[in-house]
Amino acid sequence: MTTETSLDPARTRQLANAIRALSMDAVEQANSGHPGMPMGMADVATVLWTRHLKFDAADPAWPDRDRFILSAGHGSMLIYSLLHLAGFEEVTLDEIKNFRQLGSKTPGHPEYGHTAGVEMTTGPLGQGISTAVGFALAERMMNARFGSDLVDHHTYVIASDGDLQEGISHEAISLAGHLKLNRLIVLWDDNEISIDGDTRLSESTDVLKRFEAAGWTTSRIDGHDPAAVDAALEAAKASDKPVLIACRTTIGFGAPTKAGKASSHGSPLGADEITGARAALEWSHGAFDLPADIVEEWRAAGRRSVADRAAWQDRLAASGRQSEFISSLAADMPESVAAMMANYRKELTGTRPALASRASSGETLNRLVPAWPELAGGSADLTGSNLTRAKDQTILSADDYSGRYIHFGVREHAMAACANGMSLHGGVRPYIGTFLVFADYCRPSIRLAALMRQPVTYVFTHDSIGLGEDGPTHQPVEHLASLRAMPNVRVFRPADALETAECWEAALNETGGPSVLALSRQKLPFLRNDDGSENLSAKGAYILRDGADGVFIATGSEVKIAMDAAEILEAQGHSIRVVSAPSLELFAAQSDEYRDTVLPRSMPVVAVEAAARFGWDRWIGRDGGFVGMDSFGESGPIEDLYAHFGITAERAAEEMLKRLT
Repeated sequence: MTTETSLDPARTRQLANAIRALSMDAVEQANSGHPGMPMGMADVATVLWTRHLKFDAADPAWPDRDRFILSAGHGSMLIYSLLHLAGFEEVTLDEIKNFRQLGSKTPGHPEYGHTAGVEMTTGPLGQGISTAVGFALAERMMNARFGSDLVDHHTYVIASDGDLQEGISHEAISLAGHLKLNRLIVLWDDNEISIDGDTRLSESTDVLKRFEAAGWTTSRIDGHDPAAVDAALEAAKASDKPVLIACRTTIGFGAPTKAGKASSHGSPLGADEITGARAALEWSHGAFDLPADIVEEWRAAGRRSVADRAAWQDRLAASGRQSEFISSLAADMPESVAAMMANYRKELTGTRPALASRASSGETLNRLVPAWPELAGGSADLTGSNLTRAKDQTILSADDYSGRYIHFGVREHAMAACANGMSLHGGVRPYIGTFLVFADYCRPSIRLAALMRQPVTYVFTHDSIGLGEDGPTHQPVEHLASLRAMPNVRVFRPADALETAECWEAALNETGGPSVLALSRQKLPFLRNDDGSENLSAKGAYILRDGADGVFIATGSEVKIAMDAAEILEAQGHSIRVVSAPSLELFAAQSDEYRDTVLPRSMPVVAVEAAARFGWDRWIGRDGGFVGMDSFGESGPIEDLYAHFGITAERAAEEMLKRLT
């Protein structure tokens, strides 16, 4: 590593003042934004970026870089100032001047994939610190696989009071401490101010004791003392536990009347206040005017790890594992796995197993996990119900990070955020499991996965009233519709063992966003009669049984009901088509010609799904029929529930007959 020169507090303050100046000027010009946090945390961020953070501004994607996550994403001008000053090519001074403007590289909250150097999309409080646990976990998993010569970096987080108040952070902090993720270092902006005012309005927790109880090392420092920040970071890197550094800061540092007040949090300071701040900070330069010597010193900080990166590249080239390492970072399904899945599809058409789709999913994982080293997963204390652990899949622990199965505990919020971090870090293709009804606990992280286009796979079992006796608290009704409404999300609800394997394959072939597998508790009959040579589920919907008079379109366990209804109507002289639609999103992505072939506009359509109708009218039309749920469920045996709610072949046949006469 680069040897650091001695720290000059006065010079460090001037480097930090460049952050403060850019932040207050950009917010003022935009007439929108949050100047307080960047001004308060400028000293901490300066010490971190100039003396500790391992990165190369010329190569933002260097795999062994340290990750920096601004969990307090509202203070986005902090990271934009850092990226510009350190020499990240995309973040020019013009982009700083265009802060929060349409199409700029400097949007209101940091966005992954939009601005080089931004490791994740932040803004919803609690998400950054929780996703960081996934980053730190992936680093340890990669380290266990490839060794410290190739994987040896830290994850740094700047978090706010609000981040630590959000419930998701409690789950994530607990998990990180349990797994002893000592490469995770959180810098808490302990400024005692929230939007409403002093944090004492709503908070009296001893935060350090909370972290210590969860297995973290903690310290408290003056966040405006560069030497204290430097020493705390040096000690943190030597810890055998994750680390919280409480940085006591003044929000809006330097502002003459708004420093230390909520008024500096989320509004421009105003011209007079900025003039006063310039005087207080001894910053005699105009708006967006940066002294050349300050800029050059920052740019030198952006180059300080160039030699480290070159040495790492030499080690990678000499390791004999360069190809393996590089391929591990890709999310694409290996050709060998695709070939294995093609053979498995054909195998299923021979054995024709009748299994719950959650069990079919488990059987598919038994084949996928040994064949794909990057595939790793876990469950929120529902392993035996979700069937997410493959045979012989080793368990990850603080003593053995080589394991590829993670017991997340009853922490759905943190589990979903961790999966995002693992995916963003690279080297791991994550899947996670819980009941479909608890997708609500995962929703903020699913939304961020969709926004960041991360290929996380969610194994959501117990997908309908078909779970039976556990009752309406556990029976998802609106969840399929709500997940289908989210952009960039693919929802799969397979009807049998073959469709389940196909849906897994289609989900893992998706690299531009997350996928949901909605799986049954109850046993499903094998329905397909083809040879499995083509992945029909990848088209989203296909003709399972042909007919000329009308169309049943169904998903999951209700496809069998649609098939039985077609048989009833056939006995009455009607020719009814059955369309299985495991993924409406993939069906929508097909050509008009294919969609019209499967669902002709001239034929009446009835949909069958044990869920809410919302969203189905696109496919069945205003006059189409729907057999499903229009209320919450009940507790009782599955057979009684389907009859009680009228989700039966007889009811489906009645709905079709109304449209045939």
